[in-house]
Amino acid sequence: MKLNRLITWFIVSLMVLATIPAQASLSRVLNCDVLVVGGGTGGTAAGIQSARLGAKTIIVESTSWLGGMLTAAGVSATDGDNSLASGIWQEFRQAIWKRYGGPEAVSTGWVSNTCFQPYVADSIFKSMAAKEKDLKVIYNFWFLHVLKAGNRVVGAVFTDNRDSILTVHARIVIDATELGDVFRNAGAGYNVGLRLKAQKGKPRTRGQDRYIIQDITYVATLKDYGPAADKTISRPASYDSTMFICSCKNKGCPNAQWSPRQMLYYGKLPDNEYMINWPGNGNDFYLNAIDMTHVQRERAYRAAKEKTLCFVYFIQHELGYKNLGLADDEYPTKDKLPFIPYNREGRRVKGVVRLTVDDLLHPYSSEMPLYRTDISVGDYPIDMHIKENPSAPQVTLPKIPSFGVPLGCLIPRGIDGLIVADKGISVSEFVNGATRTTTCVLLTGQAAGTLAAYCVEHHVEPAQANVRSIQDTLLDCNAYLLPFVDVNPSDPMFKAAQRIGATGILKGYGVPYDWANQTWFYPDRPISQYELVKGLRSYYPGLDSYNEATGQNLTVDSFLKIISIAGKNLSLSQVNQDWKQFQFGNPFAANLQLNRGMTAVLLDHYLHPFNVPVDLSGHKIAHRKAESR
Repeated sequence: MKLNRLITWFIVSLMVLATIPAQASLSRVLNCDVLVVGGGTGGTAAGIQSARLGAKTIIVESTSWLGGMLTAAGVSATDGDNSLASGIWQEFRQAIWKRYGGPEAVSTGWVSNTCFQPYVADSIFKSMAAKEKDLKVIYNFWFLHVLKAGNRVVGAVFTDNRDSILTVHARIVIDATELGDVFRNAGAGYNVGLRLKAQKGKPRTRGQDRYIIQDITYVATLKDYGPAADKTISRPASYDSTMFICSCKNKGCPNAQWSPRQMLYYGKLPDNEYMINWPGNGNDFYLNAIDMTHVQRERAYRAAKEKTLCFVYFIQHELGYKNLGLADDEYPTKDKLPFIPYNREGRRVKGVVRLTVDDLLHPYSSEMPLYRTDISVGDYPIDMHIKENPSAPQVTLPKIPSFGVPLGCLIPRGIDGLIVADKGISVSEFVNGATRTTTCVLLTGQAAGTLAAYCVEHHVEPAQANVRSIQDTLLDCNAYLLPFVDVNPSDPMFKAAQRIGATGILKGYGVPYDWANQTWFYPDRPISQYELVKGLRSYYPGLDSYNEATGQNLTVDSFLKIISIAGKNLSLSQVNQDWKQFQFGNPFAANLQLNRGMTAVLLDHYLHPFNVPVDLSGHKIAHRKAESR
C-alpha cells in the first residue's frame, strides 16, 4: 500500500513538473542596492566604484568578459586622457604598466600611448572586481526589460542562451548598455544620431528622415606567427579587394597616405599582436542595430564580421602578410573575433541637462554654468565615423578644448531610480564624438557608481543628489572634475585647484590642440587683485563696492583685505602660523606676491566657496531654483 502511494505521488509529481515552463525551473531572483546592466567600459567602473563605497552591487554582463570596448570589443588602445589619467582610469593604466613593464612597453602603436592585449585588460578588470566584497558579477545574461513601480525603475529581468530567467531587484539601476537599451525600455526620452534634412527642390526619398549613427567596427586582433607561417584564412564569399585598395600604399593605390606597415602599426600591441580597427577604407561598417533585439543584432553583426574577415584576407593575400593570422589565444570564440562590435554610438538619453558643443567652447559664458557640476573629463577631439553610410551628410567638426562632463548628463529626465553610464549620457550628437571614447567613459562610469552609492546611502533619487558631495568623493579618489592639464592628482594643490575651478572664481583656459586638447589652470602665473575680486563677486556680493587696484598683483596682505570684505577676517600672524601646511615653498611675507595656485589653496582653506551648494544646472541653490533643459 505504501509503495503504491509512493508510485502515485511520483507520477503526479512528474505530471505537475511537465506543466511548468522549462525556464521557470532555471529562474533566479536576487536583491541588491545597485544593479549595473552591462559590464562594459562604463559599467565595470561604475560597479567597482559603487561597491567600494559600500553599496551591495551586481553587474550583469552579456558576455563572459568585463571591460566592453576595451576588451570584449577588442579596442585595446585607449583614446585620449593620456595627460589626464586619474581615478579608475589611472588605476587601470598602472595595472597595464605593471603587467607589461612600464609606459614605454605599451606605447607600441601610434594611435595611443597605452596599447595592450584584450585578454590582459579583461583579467585586470576581473581582478579589480574580485577585490570588492560588495560586488557580484553575473556573466552571459542579456537584458530583457526593466521592473518599474510607477515612474521608478526598481530592477531588471535578464535571460541567457538556455532561456534561464534572472530577476534582479535594486534600489538604483545603472544603464551601462552599449546602445541605451535600459533607459529606452524604462520610458525615458532619447535622441539618436544625426537627422537628415530634405534638400531644397528635391523630393524626400524613402527613409531620408531617419537618423544617421556612426559606423561600427568589428575589430580583429592579429598575431605574428613568425616569418615562415602561412595563416591566410579562406577567401570570404563577399571578398572584393577594391573595397580596401586605398587603405594603404600598394600597387593598386600608390598615392595612398599610409604605407602598409604604418597601417598595421596604427594598432600595434605588445607581444607581436595588432589591433585591426582601421577607419580609412578599412573595416568600418555602417549598421544601425539600435532598435533590434539581442538575437536580431547578433544576426546583423555577421555582415560586419564578414567585412573584417575580408579586410584580414586583403592584408594577408594582397599585402603579403601571410604570417599575420587571427590570434588564437585572445577571444574564446569560435571565429576568433571579439564578442561584440565596437559601437561608437547608441541612444543618447534626454537628461536633466544636455551637454552641447557651445558648452564645450564657452563653458564660462553658457546660459548654464555646467562646468560647476563636472564629474569626469576628456581631451579627445570630436571624432565621427560616418563615411560608410552613403546617405550621411558632409559635416564640419568643431575644434574643442578639453572638457568636463556634468553630473546631470547621467540622470534621465522624468525617470527615478535610474542612472546612465557609458555612451548613452545626455549629450548632443557632436559631443558624443568626444565623450564616447574609452577613458572618458571609464571616468564617467566611476562617477555613475559614486552617484548610485550616494543615492543608496542617503535614500534620495539621483536628481536630488548633492552635487558637491559627489564631486568631493571623486576628488578623494584622485579623479579630475575639470581637465586642468598642469595640476595633476599628485600635486599638493590638486584638490584646491579642482574645487576652486569648479566654483568659477578662478577659471581655466582651454585650447584645441591636435588629438590631445588642453585646458590650463596656470598655477604659477601671478594673479592680479582685479582677477580675484572679479571671480569672487558672484559668491560674495559685498565685494561689488570694492575698488580693486586694476593690474596690481595680489599679495598676502591684499588677499587678506579682500577676503575680509567677503566676511572672513584673518590676521597675518594666523596665516603665518598656517603657512607651513600649504607646502608653497615660499617663505611667508605680507608683501609676497601670490600666484593662481597659491590663491586657490588659500581660498579653499579659508573661504570654502566650494561648499556653496549648486543644482544640476550649476546655479547656486541659494540664488536660483534648479533648472533643466
